[in-house]
Amino acid sequence: MQEPTTLIEAVRYFSDADLALEFMATLRWPDGAVRCPNCDSDEVRFLGTRKLWECKGKHAKRQFSIKVGTIFEDSPLGLDKWLPAVWMIANDKNGISSAELGRAVGVTQKSAWFVFHRIRLAMQTGTFRRMSGEVEADETFIGGRSMFMHPDKRERVMKGRRGGPVGKTAVLGILERNGPEGHSVVRTKVVPNVQLKTLSPEVRKHVVEGSAIFTDASYSYRTLSDAYLHEVVDHAEEYVRGRVHTNGLENFWSLFEAVDQGNLCQRRAVPPVPVPRRASLPVQRAQDQRWRALHARAGRYRRQAHHLHRIDRQGGHDACLEGS
Repeated sequence: MQEPTTLIEAVRYFSDADLALEFMATLRWPDGAVRCPNCDSDEVRFLGTRKLWECKGKHAKRQFSIKVGTIFEDSPLGLDKWLPAVWMIANDKNGISSAELGRAVGVTQKSAWFVFHRIRLAMQTGTFRRMSGEVEADETFIGGRSMFMHPDKRERVMKGRRGGPVGKTAVLGILERNGPEGHSVVRTKVVPNVQLKTLSPEVRKHVVEGSAIFTDASYSYRTLSDAYLHEVVDHAEEYVRGRVHTNGLENFWSLFEAVDQGNLCQRRAVPPVPVPRRASLPVQRAQDQRWRALHARAGRYRRQAHHLHRIDRQGGHDACLEGS
């Protein structure tokens, strides 16, 4: 049977336990030699009745399944649910919530939330290769709007200040144009702040000396000229000057925000804890159990939803039609 290319085909394909097992075995052991995850021996035999392998070595935990040593380990969910979930998370451009994933694959929201976090962790592609060529660097702040916070929390977080990055999480992004595989590659990292002493070392850590770096006019990048071909685009005057721009990362941040809204349903006060895992994906997701109540208003604009909520409390309908 041909490997799936669409979600419908993936669901049908992985619903067959034998095909799902063969698919995972091919990915895990491309050379065809199944190895024991405990002793790394290839002297193993397959137990067809139990869908397990058994190592011939004399040690503990001789029998092992395809899940052992992967993110699927210690999970009662089968591959028929895990693999379509991986497919959906990797291919849904605007993201999905754990509640939506749970409905799609037939598990509870709590199980889907667990699946989400394991898949995000697996997608943190750590690598020692440094970026080179033409590189963009930019930073953003991830967090909810203060207007959606409870008054007590707003006072505690904002401390009398209005808007801006207060109460939000800073994320640094570095984009390599036309990477080794022909497409751009983005790396993101949560940073404690956006000061010079924080951002400059991070850029030097991930980018090869002598590369061309394009940034905005932020003061935090001003020392990069000593080791890089540093070009600056001042967004107060222009956004593009030939090859000098940060539009690649700006597009990435826009897509990132769209994914957050797709997961949280509205741009509310986003909890800061899941940000590192959300930022590890090209477009990451965030989901928390307390946001499930927002799904009733998922397809409405934020301002309209806020207005309808106020009208519902007042028991009126004519004013709703006039204000929408």
